Amino acid sequence: MTEFWAALGLVAPYYNLLLVVILFYLFLKLFATPAKNRKKVFQKPWTLIFVALIIFIVEELLTVLRTAGLLNIPAHINGFFELGIIILFIYALLLQKDWIKKKKL
Repeated sequence: MTEFWAALGLVAPYYNLLLVVILFYLFLKLFATPAKNRKKVFQKPWTLIFVALIIFIVEELLTVLRTAGLLNIPAHINGFFELGIIILFIYALLLQKDWIKKKKL
């Protein structure tokens, strides 16, 4: 079973990048909404989540390059990327909460 988990750890960044391509397409469709419908959607939190997605793409590319031996950077750098992603997610949630609270008043 140890070999299975090692193999899964080697191919996981590639699967992540494939799924991110699909998510990237969905975000582009979201941001391409017609102007008449754009007033109904509060896009600021989604923009922040999109920036977090870009940070995740950079993190995964660095992981793939490090695994392939093309890049020699320490693994603890990923923690800084993840911290940025979490900060953006929390800020997006707080913005959405504030927007909903203002809409109800």
